[in-house]
Amino acid sequence: MRPETLGRRRKNRWQLAPNYAVLVLLTVTALGPVLVLAFNSLKSEADIGRNPLGPPATFLWQNYVRAWEIGGFATTSLNSLFLVIGTVLLVLLLTGPAAYSIAKLQPPGVVGLIAYFFVASTLPLFLFLVPLFYLWIKLGLYNNLFGLVLLYTAFNSPFAIFLLRSYLIGLPKSLEDAAQVDGANDFQVFTRVIVPLAWPAFLTVGLVVALNVWNEYLLATVFLSDQEKFTVVTSYQNFSTRFSQDWSLTSAAAMMMVLPILATFFALQRQFIEGLTQGSVKG
Repeated sequence: MRPETLGRRRKNRWQLAPNYAVLVLLTVTALGPVLVLAFNSLKSEADIGRNPLGPPATFLWQNYVRAWEIGGFATTSLNSLFLVIGTVLLVLLLTGPAAYSIAKLQPPGVVGLIAYFFVASTLPLFLFLVPLFYLWIKLGLYNNLFGLVLLYTAFNSPFAIFLLRSYLIGLPKSLEDAAQVDGANDFQVFTRVIVPLAWPAFLTVGLVVALNVWNEYLLATVFLSDQEKFTVVTSYQNFSTRFSQDWSLTSAAAMMMVLPILATFFALQRQFIEGLTQGSVKG
């Protein structure tokens, strides 16, 4: 390697040093609390009092077993999983064709429809809470997991339509024209051409909706009254209130609630970022 090339690379590294420093600082800020939480979930109460931030002196894995059994997370995790899967499937099934219609077919009144979705997505949830509560009681959907899936679908659909639309706008029109020349109708174009091309956007929508549903607290608290139907978040709230003085158990319960989110994001982070960035550039 030539000396001037080596010197240029070293110069570039020094120029990028502030960027790396900022990235390291952001990483420590984001992952530091999670690391402390993981440490405390494996400590005894006495160990947390002596060393609240450092690693545990003895790893107490039984904290997770006790928190899992006492908190009833086996049942509430299945409830949350049902809500996540049901909501994601409904959102993708409904918003995919809707976004395709808005982006490609341009139906009459599309501008007003987009404005409506934008306004609906920005209104606070509290405005709908009381009328929805009475309506769900009348319809027999109160204290019903499927009723909660319908609510989650309604509240997550505007964002999903916006994100999918911004991605679909950038897809080449020539591919649709070629499929239509071969005799495909609009539904076949969507299922056989658009969906395979736009799968990063669909995956991104699915991930965002899944995280929103898994972490949602207000609707789950208002529309579910039976403890056997509680979600992970509501059961953790009750658990942390009951064991507010036992930091080791509450930390273990919090880690069990956070770990599925972290595992899902780290496993699919590349596709997640690709769907967001490409959608924002194409939109």
